[in-house]
Amino acid sequence: MRSRRRRAREIAFQALYQSEHGQDSVDLALAQILEERKAGPDASEYARSLVEAFSEHRSEIDRVISQTLERWKMERLAAIDRSILRIATGELLYGTGVPGEVVIDEAVEIAKKYSTEQSGAFVNGILDRLWRTAGKGTVVEGGD
Repeated sequence: MRSRRRRAREIAFQALYQSEHGQDSVDLALAQILEERKAGPDASEYARSLVEAFSEHRSEIDRVISQTLERWKMERLAAIDRSILRIATGELLYGTGVPGEVVIDEAVEIAKKYSTEQSGAFVNGILDRLWRTAGKGTVVEGGD
């Protein structure tokens, strides 16, 4: 199951990144990636749920990430890291009941694989702070 979920997270991150840098919607980018990667039904379903969580709660996810960043602005983040943080934050706040520690660990591994050498530690720090704050009920206020 873990490898299918990791694959789904990678697909969701790639769709978000591709849509941010192309002219396709995130849904179209997701459909193309799912077809190209021949993702099975479990990975496809989980990737769709992650993309849907982001799409439905984008402004809230971006607000929560922005609140958590120290001395950074969203637009200054590397696009890869921003996409990873968005998918992971959506999963943490609106997700499927996967423990926060697992979501964070998976995001860190994806950052190590696709981004810079320092990105794993950066993503870990942001998501850990965000999750500790959210766990206390102080990050998510209101909603979309």
